[in-house]
Amino acid sequence: MADVRVTIQRDSEREERVVTTGTTAAGLFEGDRAVVAARIGGQLRDLACPLADGDEVEPVEITSQDGLDILRHSTAHVLAQAVQELFPEAKLGIGPPIRDGFYYDFDVAEPFTPEDLKRLEKRMQQIQKQGQLFSRRVTTDEDARAELADEPYKLELIGLKGAAGDAAEGAEAEVGAGELTIYDNLDAKSGDLCWRDLCRGPHLPTTRHIPAFRLMRSAAAYWRGSEKNKQLQRVYGTAWPTKEELKAHLDFLAEAEKRDHRRLGQELDLFSVPDELGSGLAVFHPKGGVVRKVMEDYSRRRHEESGYDFVNTPHITKTKLFETSGHLPNYAESMFPPMELDGQEYMLKAMNCPMHNLIFRSRGRSYRELPLRLFEFGTVYRYEKSGVVHGLTRARGFTQDDSHIYCTKEQMPEELDSLLTFVLDLLRDYGLTDFELELSTRDPESDKFLGGEAEWEEATEALRQAAAKQDLPLVPDPGGAAFYGPKISVQAKDAIGRSWQMSTIQVDFQQPARFGLEYTAADGSRQQPVMIHRALFGSIERFFAVLLEHYAGAFPAWLAPVQALGIPIGDDHVPYLAEFAAEARARGLRVEVDSSSDRMQKKIRNAQKAKIPFMVIAGDEDVANGAVSFRYRDGSQKNGIPREEALREIADVVERRVQV
Repeated sequence: MADVRVTIQRDSEREERVVTTGTTAAGLFEGDRAVVAARIGGQLRDLACPLADGDEVEPVEITSQDGLDILRHSTAHVLAQAVQELFPEAKLGIGPPIRDGFYYDFDVAEPFTPEDLKRLEKRMQQIQKQGQLFSRRVTTDEDARAELADEPYKLELIGLKGAAGDAAEGAEAEVGAGELTIYDNLDAKSGDLCWRDLCRGPHLPTTRHIPAFRLMRSAAAYWRGSEKNKQLQRVYGTAWPTKEELKAHLDFLAEAEKRDHRRLGQELDLFSVPDELGSGLAVFHPKGGVVRKVMEDYSRRRHEESGYDFVNTPHITKTKLFETSGHLPNYAESMFPPMELDGQEYMLKAMNCPMHNLIFRSRGRSYRELPLRLFEFGTVYRYEKSGVVHGLTRARGFTQDDSHIYCTKEQMPEELDSLLTFVLDLLRDYGLTDFELELSTRDPESDKFLGGEAEWEEATEALRQAAAKQDLPLVPDPGGAAFYGPKISVQAKDAIGRSWQMSTIQVDFQQPARFGLEYTAADGSRQQPVMIHRALFGSIERFFAVLLEHYAGAFPAWLAPVQALGIPIGDDHVPYLAEFAAEARARGLRVEVDSSSDRMQKKIRNAQKAKIPFMVIAGDEDVANGAVSFRYRDGSQKNGIPREEALREIADVVERRVQV
């Protein structure tokens, strides 16, 4: 037995240790059940991996992101084993970890039912308790093909080994450019083979190391994400380091379901997506139309105060416009196909910026006009695959609150600074307060990005400096920039901690050049402006959905479709409340009266379901005293409020944009 010297790296601490030949990572961290894998020489490995002299070893704990991915990928394998035991004819697709969970795709004769998922989960629990070993085995392409001859999808993945970019998302968990491996699930006592799968790993030491999991749902999914391929059945699950964390996650999902904007949109009669229009094309009902109008009106007012000029552009254009802008070569798959009119090709507008460039170019421009800030509520149309369309948050037709600022290079830093401040302040006005910023930059290895390195660096640094002044976390997003320039994205957390991408700010040196945009400088020379793209909401529809979920449908009074509802104790009190409502409407408030034949308690329940901020109740005593009583959304009540004082309270809450 020879000595083997290894270095244990824990965060910033390093420990030198001498072990004997054959010592594994498991032996190095024996007794520490939180450690489920190791990073050896920068590569994730199973704990069963033997150590070599000079290895640098970092423990991977189950609570780390790598540890969670390993836990969830191992649980996906247990799911696949359970499926093939209960459904022997099932063929295996892929089973990667995903955010908060995992999935596995199967080719089965019939879709899985909720009862099937219960049976599968029970069998998974039995496998978990058996403590089966995850055992890694290196194989050759030829041997793997022979061993997996009955698994057509695995054979296809073997054929893709090392073919960068060809495998679907998640397939990298199965094969890669390196050696091919199979994981055997072995009986802990006898060592007999229980199940096997093509996989790169790593995995947990045994199935007993899976603390808590739950199968969530099943859905159809095309093999390798292509509609040209066969539709498989995908089973989703989640797995966590403790039962308490699993319960917390399930509670979170239950709360998120209550807040689902598609559900609330129907319950509150705000919007719908009729089949007759098509997937991803929503219509706003009167109440939803009120919320949308208030959102737009307030945004419009703030933009007017900040020196923006309002423009309008058509919904259709000749195809050549998007060739000039560079969008057609880069985003053709996200655009609806062209149509032929009068011998020319036209396309639905997918972006507003090319048309704003035409407005800038329509006449000569002087440096004295800059910065020129153009703003439009512009409706655009993008082809989203049916599998990703999701209510208002991922639609095919939506309206962007789009602005494009044309300025000099000297003006760019100050403009970005004030623009980012404007964006964050306006989002705060709508009730979002918890932000971080994401800086998306160019991938120097990709040929997708237009322009030279120097101008990209100049634009990126200007964005970085503007972000630094906001004293917010700045998260890097390498390679995530648009083809024409880097961008800052504002990520906002909602009331239950979910992060949503909101506003984007992009610096663009490319489109001004492609459109030949110029202005006359102070010295009489012709110069190219810098173009800054900015969508504050992203889209009206998506922002509507985010706010709807953030407030769980209980909009603050300034956004609520009905700010107050008059509820008479008896029919005799309807005229009195009608007068109150008329006075309120004269002050710009949205007040209605429930004059239906329902009893008062039912009217109150209906108002609570509609999440109306103020219920204004009147009976004989109120009428006699020229007063009303308030019932608030939380069930509290205030009685005998003089009419004028009641009107002022509603108006004050609306004006201050606060929640009641």
